[in-house]
Parts: sequence; C-alpha cells; structure tokens
Amino acid sequence: MADSNITKRALAAALRELMEEIPFEKIQVAHICERCDMNRKSFYYHFKDKYDLLNWIFDTEIISFVQCISGTAQIEERVEVIQEVCNYFYENRNFYRRALKIEGQNSFSEHLREYLTPILKNRLLYLLGDGVDDFTCNFYLDAIVCTIERWLLEKECMPPDQFVSRLLGIIRSGAVAIHNVFNE
Repeated sequence: MADSNITKRALAAALRELMEEIPFEKIQVAHICERCDMNRKSFYYHFKDKYDLLNWIFDTEIISFVQCISGTAQIEERVEVIQEVCNYFYENRNFYRRALKIEGQNSFSEHLREYLTPILKNRLLYLLGDGVDDFTCNFYLDAIVCTIERWLLEKECMPPDQFVSRLLGIIRSGAVAIHNVFNE
C-alpha cells in the first residue's frame, strides 16, 4: 500500500507541475508519466484518466479536514473546518483556478459538487429534518460551489479569513432577517 501511495503522489506532483506550465486540456497521460519517469501502465493501474488523478489530489488533501468533523460537532468546530478548507483552497489557489476552468462532464466543479452532496445533505437533514429533497440540496449546493468558484477565480482573491467572515456575516444576517419576517 505504501508503494501505491508513493506512485500516486509522484503522478500527482507531476500533474501539478504540468498544470503550472500548460492548460489541463493539453496535458496527456504520456506527459504526466514522462515527468515522473513512469510508464503508462503504472498510471492506468492507479487512475482511469487524468481527471481521476486530479480528483484524487483533491480527495486525499481535503479529506484530512473533513474527516475530523463529527455529526455532533458544535458550530465553532464546523466554522474551524470551513476556515481550514478555505485556507487550503487559498494556499493552492493557482492549482484550483486551473482545475475550475476545466469544463464538461469530468470537470473538477462537477467532482466538487459530487463530493459535497452527501456532506451537505446530512447537514441539511440535521438542520431541516426530513423535508430535504434534491431541490433543497441543489439550492444550497449551487450557492456553495458557485461562491467558492467565484472567490477562487477572482483576480484579487480575498484572503480566506475575510472570505469566511463575510460568508458567516451573510448567513447570520440572512437567518435573522428571515426569522424576523416569519415572527412578525
């Protein structure tokens, strides 16, 4: 298993380097293999294509933040994880800016949505109860993914502390306003 992770990390490092130099759509598996002195058979043993490798990079790096949060975590713990995830995206923003520009069926944006869906659905079920359907989940999912994309793709990407602070401010003031309207 250790050798497998070493190989995967070498391929991931090669893809990251190549994405600094050329657009993702022009990167071929042969380029990745050449960069880390591996054969294509090794690549395809671990990944089905370059999109799978890109998604693996995200999955393995982001999981360390998300796995530590329990279903009973308090709001402060959840905000801390959100802050850590935003710090990660910000520190790796050049990589993710390139990843977010990939369009189509295998896009990183689609993978991000798929990754967040079960996490968000579980949280919404906890907060809103059994009335959570696909429409509700997609509403919040669109807001989250579009906001992250817009933030990372802005030319002058604001620091993550400011981004999280503004998000929390909007969510809190919106919740208070909605509560006030329904309790008039």
